[in-house]
Amino acid sequence: MRTLRMFSLAWVLLLGSALGGCGYNTLQTTEEQVKASWSEVLNQYQRRADLIPNLVATVKGFAAQEKEVLTRVTEARAHVGSLQATPELLNDPAAFARFQAAQGELSSALSRLLVVTENYPQLKSDAHFRDLQAQIEGTENRITVARNRYITAVQAYNVTVRAFPSNLTAMMFGYEVKPNFTVDNEREISRPPTVDFGTAPAGARP
Repeated sequence: MRTLRMFSLAWVLLLGSALGGCGYNTLQTTEEQVKASWSEVLNQYQRRADLIPNLVATVKGFAAQEKEVLTRVTEARAHVGSLQATPELLNDPAAFARFQAAQGELSSALSRLLVVTENYPQLKSDAHFRDLQAQIEGTENRITVARNRYITAVQAYNVTVRAFPSNLTAMMFGYEVKPNFTVDNEREISRPPTVDFGTAPAGARP
């Protein structure tokens, strides 16, 4: 009995050593880094989504005539909210692309809204609006940082999945390459929307 336990222990140690040498531990570590980085991306996206209703309501109070722009932001936010950001999303390139496109649509609509507000001096001088704008701009910056960390984490994971001999371990245990943000989308989102609180442009409405 004692011999059997010693044999079993030796087998477990041998198996653990073999798996570690074939990249199993690295696969687990890098996948956890991907999950943690993705969670932070989602946190920042959610923070932005939570700020938008107050922003839209505030802008509407000063610029109700900008109905088209306000509606576009609201609809883009609703579209993002309709997509389920489940863990499985990271293993489904098509679903990831749809989620990425929806977030890009929201970024574009939000940027357009903030540009339009430049034409309303009273809105720009409103303390509540200025606070919201600062929070959104800060969140956009945090989104960029979180996305960059996610990109780095996915790159490290994907290299492990593809490289030999860890690719054999990946196939054995079902680890697959994960989708990442595209270059074009990353370039677009890296330009956070800004509002010029200086002198209103010529022809601005009172």
